[in-house]
Amino acid sequence: MPHPTLQLPINRASAEVMHIDLNSCFAMVEQQARPLLRGRPIGVTNRLTKNACVVAASYEAKAKGVKVGMTFSDAKVLAPDLIMLETDSPKYHYVYQILVNIMRSYSPDIVMKSIDEGVINFTGTTKTVNQRSLIDIGYEIKRRLKEEIGCWMTCNIGIAPSRFLAKQAASLHKPDGLDVIDHTNLRQTLAGLKLTDLFGIAERNQARLNACGIYTPLQFLNTPVDLLRRQVFKSVVGEDWYKRLRGYEVDDWQSEVRTVGRQYVLDDMRPSDELLRSRLSYLCETTAMKLRYKGLSARGIYIYLLYDSGDAWYERRMFKSSFFSNAEVYRRATLLFNRRPRHGWVRLIAVSCYGLTPSNMSQVSLLEEVNRQVWLTQAVDEINNLYGEFTITYASSLDAKQVVKQKIPFGSTRYFELLLNRA
Repeated sequence: MPHPTLQLPINRASAEVMHIDLNSCFAMVEQQARPLLRGRPIGVTNRLTKNACVVAASYEAKAKGVKVGMTFSDAKVLAPDLIMLETDSPKYHYVYQILVNIMRSYSPDIVMKSIDEGVINFTGTTKTVNQRSLIDIGYEIKRRLKEEIGCWMTCNIGIAPSRFLAKQAASLHKPDGLDVIDHTNLRQTLAGLKLTDLFGIAERNQARLNACGIYTPLQFLNTPVDLLRRQVFKSVVGEDWYKRLRGYEVDDWQSEVRTVGRQYVLDDMRPSDELLRSRLSYLCETTAMKLRYKGLSARGIYIYLLYDSGDAWYERRMFKSSFFSNAEVYRRATLLFNRRPRHGWVRLIAVSCYGLTPSNMSQVSLLEEVNRQVWLTQAVDEINNLYGEFTITYASSLDAKQVVKQKIPFGSTRYFELLLNRA
């Protein structure tokens, strides 16, 4: 049923949503832990090879053009004095735990958006619980980070009536800023931004807006909802943007997990078939672990290989039955892996599971064979939880687990909690 035409004013509700974003988190944590690195350009990568990517860069490195996603070798061209470090998970576990504890001390209504940013919802509690301005609380959080972690720790804080505007406010003055966006300064704030400064507006959406004569955030704000819904976005997304820009909450939801996977860039320039299968085995094992932690089963497997020539090969397949165990993920991935081209040297392997559904591991099956698989998987998980990850593992993974480092999961705080529990 079509929505009636909306004519909403700018939301005049109090700014009671706070977005906290640690500045260049992993790089800053490394500089906190190693004082000699402070003020110097540093990058953090999952593994020190020229093919690995920068996953975090200090502000000193960013000033020289180093960006997240660059290869090690490209980053060194821009910043010859760049210091590259491997990720150190226990440090980030420690900082994450302290950040969560600080946020929870103000409200139980918190959401971690990633491992270095989160949202506190103070709606309806400022007069009864905290009884002071959120600006004061924001500066107190900044001070507590320095006191409880270290003097080098900084964060950006945004305060607004909605999650989107709070995140936007947290991006206005990096590093170490604190800003408020509400009905009194919304238009003034948008007037100082470009379309691509808005979270969620990248090149593709910018082109859509430009095609309809919208070139600035203020023009975006003033565009009628019907034009946004029918011509720009051609869906209800246009209505969401109409509300979002006016400070109404449309982002209070958790996105659905659609894929679970791992990838790995190989060190060996001419990897043997045995080496490739060892890495594949490890990737499948850790992917299956992620599936079970999220309480999911899969029906699809996707394999992606990148070769030294720059050519890529991939194959995917949906199966009739769902799966969740290490053995089944590896078996089905191997079926596809065996079809790969043999014309060059593999540089990157990626494994993903899709077609995800809630796991039925807790249900007893009529088939004894299925029950044995579930019980064996649960027993292995319990042993590994008790005595340490990979206490029981595939023989083919033994070599890989010493080489393939656990990546830091930027967007998955549930999986990060698993790492915390096993640290």
